[in-house]
Amino acid sequence: MQDIIRDLLIKIGEDPDREGLKRTPERFEKSIAFLTQGYQQDPRDVLRSAIFHEQYDEMVTIKDIDIFSMCEHHMLPFFGKCHVAYMPRRHIVGLSKIARVVELYSRRLQVQERLTQEIATALMDTLQPHGVAVVVEAFHLCMMMRGVQKTNAKAVTSAMLGVFRTRESTRMEFLELIKPNLNIVR
Repeated sequence: MQDIIRDLLIKIGEDPDREGLKRTPERFEKSIAFLTQGYQQDPRDVLRSAIFHEQYDEMVTIKDIDIFSMCEHHMLPFFGKCHVAYMPRRHIVGLSKIARVVELYSRRLQVQERLTQEIATALMDTLQPHGVAVVVEAFHLCMMMRGVQKTNAKAVTSAMLGVFRTRESTRMEFLELIKPNLNIVR
């Protein structure tokens, strides 16, 4: 990979031997390995490691999970927040494992639509709850730095499964819970 990056630097008109770029191929290789480490682990295994049997069937919501991912079309970052809810049937899962699943899917080359669906599907398939809801809000550098150059455009995607799809009141409760807090103390 380092040879490819060295060649890329030459192709864009840079000198890969100048002081500031000498170690760039090595740094890039380490960086891209970190940013795509989500391929190395199965999110379903992460969830299975912390399933607990509880008689709880009300909504569990985690909001404002930071996401950082890479657009597969331009290999530029996109970043934002992910909100997740599920309605347990027989099992609950350790809350940090939900954030870990979000992280693992984010650390792959992605499109936001698939990222949203993958998170929801992994939770639904593994936990078998009454339903799962996922909303992702993100800024895409491929839209901000190049192309249309719209710096304030935020993409919002959702995946509603089970009761979040079939029961409007459940879906609306989730959407109300993830609304931004407008009473922010400054």
